[in-house]
Amino acid sequence: MTEDRIPDTPLLDRARQLRGYRLNKMAMGLGDPANRAAFKADERAYLDRFGLSEEERRAVLARDWREMIRLGGNLFFILKISAVDPIRITEIGAHQAGMDHETFLRERLGKKG
Repeated sequence: MTEDRIPDTPLLDRARQLRGYRLNKMAMGLGDPANRAAFKADERAYLDRFGLSEEERRAVLARDWREMIRLGGNLFFILKISAVDPIRITEIGAHQAGMDHETFLRERLGKKG
């Protein structure tokens, strides 16, 4: 994997995309209602179906959005997890930016709290 050229910004290059294949396949599966139900019922068992590494499993279970992206997760696929446990897209954005939600809304989106 090449070193990221933009500080704190993991670039989705070919190497990272290949590394994230299992993670992305798991997340894409959440588009199916039966898979969402299985994920809700037993997240660990659902993750086992896809052979995720321990590092990937920890990131998903912790809902560590930045880490999932760093591990090769495609944001559009990873966001399917937010359909399982409703989280606002702005909360994910705040996590990605390393900010609390209110600061993110104020500083990045110009919203007044």
